Amino acid sequence: MTFYNFLLLIHVFSAILGMGPGFVMIYIVTKAKTMAELKHAYLIRNRLHHFVMVGGTLLLLSGVTMGAIRPYLFQMGWYVTSLVLFIIALTFGPVILSPRSKPVKALLKNSSDDKIPDAYYVLAGKLFFYERIENMIFLMIIVLMVLKPF
Repeated sequence: MTFYNFLLLIHVFSAILGMGPGFVMIYIVTKAKTMAELKHAYLIRNRLHHFVMVGGTLLLLSGVTMGAIRPYLFQMGWYVTSLVLFIIALTFGPVILSPRSKPVKALLKNSSDDKIPDAYYVLAGKLFFYERIENMIFLMIIVLMVLKPF
């Protein structure tokens, strides 16, 4: 196995580790019926986020390293488009998702009732809208990586 093939293997495992949990993070919290369930669901979601962060970092590092080993990749439209989309998706975290998740976290922390307040659904709806957009970006990246259309 060449170093490039090893990086490719790391890249594929990183995609599974980093992107896989990201696709279920919304689903986990949408099934909660009480505030206790919701808080527990967000705890699970937070733990899954660690996998997303590690996998995403390895994904970027392995992908760029493969490009450095084979510079012609930077001339391939699917590679450059995937890289640009990945960077856009990465900026979603601090720029779009974090500001929308802070009020949700505050609501969870400050709630003493077991009933999920209506305000949560409004806040979560806004957060999940952008998370779904990010998931669509990741799906486009996967399609580009597999099909290499241009």
